Amino acid sequence: MKILPVIDKSTTAMFLDVVKVVYKGDNNYVRPLDVQIEEVFNPQKNKFFSHGEAIRFVLVDDNGGAIGRVAAFINEKKATGFVQPTGGMGFFECINNREAAYMLFDAARDWLAERGMEAMDGPINFGENDNFWGLLVEGFSQPAFGMQYNPPYYVAFFESYGFRNYFEQVTNILDLQKPFPERFWKIAGRVVSREDYSFRHFSVKEADKFIDDLIEVYNDAWRFHENFTPMEAEVLYNTLNDAKSFMDEEMIWYAYHKDEPIAFFVMFPDINQIIKHFKGKMNLWNKLRFVYYKWTKEMTRSRVVIMGVKPQYQRLGIESGIFWHLRDVMAKRPHITEMELSWVGDFNPKMRALHESMGATFGKKHITYRMVFDPAKRDVPQRAGSIPVDTKYRDKES
Repeated sequence: MKILPVIDKSTTAMFLDVVKVVYKGDNNYVRPLDVQIEEVFNPQKNKFFSHGEAIRFVLVDDNGGAIGRVAAFINEKKATGFVQPTGGMGFFECINNREAAYMLFDAARDWLAERGMEAMDGPINFGENDNFWGLLVEGFSQPAFGMQYNPPYYVAFFESYGFRNYFEQVTNILDLQKPFPERFWKIAGRVVSREDYSFRHFSVKEADKFIDDLIEVYNDAWRFHENFTPMEAEVLYNTLNDAKSFMDEEMIWYAYHKDEPIAFFVMFPDINQIIKHFKGKMNLWNKLRFVYYKWTKEMTRSRVVIMGVKPQYQRLGIESGIFWHLRDVMAKRPHITEMELSWVGDFNPKMRALHESMGATFGKKHITYRMVFDPAKRDVPQRAGSIPVDTKYRDKES
């Protein structure tokens, strides 16, 4: 076996196509679009290259066939904000062979160590955490768009190599054919009846305003989280551009107190239910097929990508007010029967409590691992810091 850096068309094709070997016969796997993967590693497309660097490797067997892959990257805005300088690894795929897996982990570790890193988190993305993040450890069903899926045997590879649980991510499921708890709607009714609150769904025509509003809420809501970095407008414009073909304006909502943006909710139809037919390729024929599948309502579930509330407006039921308006939206789309609430870290107890209040049930669990390079320090527990439940009150003090 031999490790090769991805440096040309041949090794790029190996990197993309190794999943054919790893997931052969796995009907739950949905191959991401090749273009989506390639954009992560394109400095012209990925904003993170302005403050970081990345590399990819493929592992080939003695006959030259690809049997594994991995990527390593450094986000300079976050790398030095931990106990030790910490890089990232992701896009790991491997046949069921521990020696092969360890060779891939070694390649990522060595590259990071050469650049001053003393640990690596993985599997993560060289980008925002709404895509390609965490190792699936429970709930091996078909993934929603952007959500990680992997064979169960990966868990043993990570943990035996020295990766330790840094935080857990739970995805819950809402069956839209079942009623919400009555108490939830009572709270929502009180919220929407207040004249100083208003709710609006996204509009592409006013994209500039809504993107500015999302950034304002996000930067306020997440500033108490460990190693917070502000959201950048360019990242959101790129996401909007990528989502134009399948987004639904009425599935993205904002809440306002008078004219101040105080909360947002972003949900997309799950295009993985269509992409599963394309085997990673988005050519002209598949673009036509995409339109057809969309028209025939192939997408029966949606994925909540992110939501946030400014600290001073938390625990007031603002989220329930958004769902009050969303209820009518989903009633007009009866073919969508399931809503995936993904993913909520164990560092965010408030959002987990919200899921429970809506009657959501467990769907999947992912783990983001940390591997400290120095064996003597490896078993000293490191866990992601929680977002305090009382940020509403901490905000008043700050």
